[in-house]
Amino acid sequence: MTISVQGVVSRGKGQPVEVTEVLVPDPGPGEALVRIQACGVCHTDLHYKMGGIGDDFPYLLGHEASGIVEAVGDNVTDVAPGDFVILNWRAVCGQCRACKRGRPWYCFATHNATQKMTLADGTPLSPALGIGAFAEKTLVAAGQCTKVNPAIAPATAGLLGCGVMAGLGAAINTGGVGRGDTVAVIGCGGVGDAAVLGARLAGAKTIIAVDVDDRKLGWARDFGATHIVNSRSADPVEAIRALTGGFGADVVIEAVGRPETYKQAFFARDLAGTVVLVGVPTPEMELQLPLLEVFGRGGSLKSSWYGDCLPSRDFPMLVDLHLDGRLPLEKFVSETIGLGDVEAAFEKMEHGDVLRSVVVF
Repeated sequence: MTISVQGVVSRGKGQPVEVTEVLVPDPGPGEALVRIQACGVCHTDLHYKMGGIGDDFPYLLGHEASGIVEAVGDNVTDVAPGDFVILNWRAVCGQCRACKRGRPWYCFATHNATQKMTLADGTPLSPALGIGAFAEKTLVAAGQCTKVNPAIAPATAGLLGCGVMAGLGAAINTGGVGRGDTVAVIGCGGVGDAAVLGARLAGAKTIIAVDVDDRKLGWARDFGATHIVNSRSADPVEAIRALTGGFGADVVIEAVGRPETYKQAFFARDLAGTVVLVGVPTPEMELQLPLLEVFGRGGSLKSSWYGDCLPSRDFPMLVDLHLDGRLPLEKFVSETIGLGDVEAAFEKMEHGDVLRSVVVF
């Protein structure tokens, strides 16, 4: 049996998205049907629309979501109908070489639903990041559902499903920011500001936010940046060094995903410091660095996959911190919108007008 819902679909590279009928099957073994309550409009969805991630059109967009489990298939024990959950796109398998080595946040065989959602004519849909949550209901692997305290507002909770978790985790998990560290964050959109917030939560003494947009730098201040640098008017590498005693930052988080800004991050870190790439590049981008500098500067060059999070560990903890008033996740929600407003939300995102537009149902 299938149910009919409305969802946001991208039919071809660069084409405007449309709201159309989507057919969702009943959950099979290991699967869950989730009624979506809120879903953030993330840059990753825009990458899908523009063909920057693949060409498996049509895509059912949306992935940064929260909702209520409506039904589960056989062999599902961790969630049940009625549970409030945040959807995650790294449902760990427990069996791959990363999981067996005790590093499940690197899981190389994450689960998605086996069955396909389709258009009304039977055309299979590719759900963004295995989720497809710009829809009234979606089908996911049960492991993609992380149960959390339902006291949190759905529009706020869903942001932990991608962008906010990516930024928080880039600072806390991947970057290992600790008390007294100096941190620079290049790119102050939603992910970058979450990295600023994560650095503050971890106890960094100096947090330098870098962007070309004064509005975004103002947002970064609100999340805990101690200094701001507009890289249109100042050399960010020199500015970061000047604010860190001439040395560079202990941890530099690149939240843009471009070769130019990555080079800035590389040269703005202290000797033996850490660079974390959490911005998502596009396939054609290439990076050139002097190999002697890579060797001579020491330290670590890291990529952050989903903030190196473990959803079952991190989502409930972060929700509890929010409910205790220690993590102002609600500040990331710039506006709430309907399904028909996603295309306009992409334009606002590209213009830097919002941190997050959130579709609510």
